[in-house]
Amino acid sequence: MKIINKRNPKIVVIGGGTGSFTLLQSLKKYTKNITAVVNMADDGGSTGTLRDELGVLPPGDVRQCLVALSPESSKVRELFNYRFEEGGLQGHAFGNLFLTALEKMSGGTFVDAVETASAVLNITGKVVPATLDNVRLRMSWPHKQLILKGERIIDTEDFRYDPRTATLSLMPSAKANPAALAAIRQADLVVLAPGDLYTSLGPILVASGFRKALQDTLSTVVYVCNLVTKKGQTDGFDAVAHADEIERFVGAPVIDVLLYNTDKPPIDLLEKYASKGELWVEAPPKSFLTKHYEAIGGKFLASTVVPKANEKGDKLAEHRSFIRHDSNKVARALFRLSESNSHTRIGAMLRRLAITK
Repeated sequence: MKIINKRNPKIVVIGGGTGSFTLLQSLKKYTKNITAVVNMADDGGSTGTLRDELGVLPPGDVRQCLVALSPESSKVRELFNYRFEEGGLQGHAFGNLFLTALEKMSGGTFVDAVETASAVLNITGKVVPATLDNVRLRMSWPHKQLILKGERIIDTEDFRYDPRTATLSLMPSAKANPAALAAIRQADLVVLAPGDLYTSLGPILVASGFRKALQDTLSTVVYVCNLVTKKGQTDGFDAVAHADEIERFVGAPVIDVLLYNTDKPPIDLLEKYASKGELWVEAPPKSFLTKHYEAIGGKFLASTVVPKANEKGDKLAEHRSFIRHDSNKVARALFRLSESNSHTRIGAMLRRLAITK
């Protein structure tokens, strides 16, 4: 694969699910030094079954990131995404089973399993679990005496109360993977990927250690804002509200750049999403005026609707066929930020210090 810049900036992508998957696929064209820091609270579907029955760490989001960083013409890539449609293995992705088997063979060392799978897939960069603790996600409204347990339950819940008044945490309390923290501190650019706030980004950022790492890094921290809201969870959230919630998880103002889209999809597509309770994320320029970060708008919306027919069994494929980021345009914008990062990261650190005084 042709690398555009010989400098190969060190880019860390934090997240899980579709947002990280699509972004990583394009970023690997710009640099070999990619580290995907992956959510480890997933407990639904194939991943949940494997966790419950075999006591392993969740392989699902890790598998997706491994596949994203693998060569796109690879048959092994297709194999990892293959999902059984019948029999006792129905619903399981082969890659999840592969990672689980490797973990069991290596005496319960998930890191070894990921490294072996990385070699088999011949990935560009590294995939690093956000934590190596066996955790479940917890969301509570203490003043309402309401507690939700498990990412699967939280992901499908229509919140009765404002999520911005809830406490997001991990059970038991977890420490960040030292490898993830080291990658953040050494990065040229740290990217908070688009995705579900409460079940993709949140579970990573609330783990002990991420606040300090994000405050200490000299790199620019960029949040790529979501395109649509999530029904029953982020209703009415604009771009600023998304960023505010991320910084609430972290417990500090760590975002230096908010990357948002200025395009809009066709009205019929917006109406289709609206019928499902998913609304366009607005980004009114005036709302950025009092914020500590720089807001950069761009035409980051994918212009065509192309079904991913060649990825049979990939449950994310259908969703990627509709409103989505043009990951190539976003990756290009992030690469440009990484190129100018040597001029901005000292300023980012000073700005962050000034805010926290």
